[in-house]
Amino acid sequence: MIEIRDLTKVYRLNKKQMAESHTKNPKKTAVDHLSLTAKKGEIYGLLGPNGAGKTTTLRCISTIIRPTSGEIYVDGHEVQKEPEAVRNSIGFLTSDIKLDDQFDADYMFRFFGRLHKVPEDVLKKRRDELFDYFGISEFAHKKIKELSTGMKQKAAIAVSLVHDPDIVIFDEPTNGLDIITARNVTDYLKKLRDDGKLVIISTHIMSEAQKLCDRIGMIIDGKKEAEGTLDELLTKTCTNDLEDAFFQIYSARKGVM
Repeated sequence: MIEIRDLTKVYRLNKKQMAESHTKNPKKTAVDHLSLTAKKGEIYGLLGPNGAGKTTTLRCISTIIRPTSGEIYVDGHEVQKEPEAVRNSIGFLTSDIKLDDQFDADYMFRFFGRLHKVPEDVLKKRRDELFDYFGISEFAHKKIKELSTGMKQKAAIAVSLVHDPDIVIFDEPTNGLDIITARNVTDYLKKLRDDGKLVIISTHIMSEAQKLCDRIGMIIDGKKEAEGTLDELLTKTCTNDLEDAFFQIYSARKGVM
């Protein structure tokens, strides 16, 4: 389970960043007093526009950045007090973290498996299972730089799951993928959910969230503006699809008619 309690993350901007953001305020609040709970056996989606705070939230959960305030518990471990225990229980994937171009998928898989202290016999079994599922086996000994965008993404997913984590955290898992590869990825996320794991993703793609997520948290300007199942969100907004529901909530937040 992941439990976020009153999470806030404030960044200090340099002069260039202030100019790019058209602001004189040297501080930017990326996540603003966010609280939520995600449980095993579900896919929880953070839904919001670019810059809403989704990626920052996932990075805080994954111990990559430190919260300014608030607490995050991952399987009972607080991320700032027990970061190693948190990292052992999660698989994290973001487009900003890429596999080294100079090595092949097989080497990267074995390298990270050994970092996670996966026994060699288990590591081989995991490799065969994940490489077969994602169609990587044929390309296992090609350098990462020689792979297509979709194959690189699938190799990165396989590496992030090498230690069979109970909690899977993916930031925009299908971003930039063709429709076949994207479907392959989302089907595997459903399989992980059905195996009893907790999957938490960020996305700005309404159709993906509608089809994939068991529960959805809508984030706008770092704040959670709504949360619930698809049916609950549609009932709350008196709409028929997630896109209409989101824009109703977004407009209310921004004061736009």
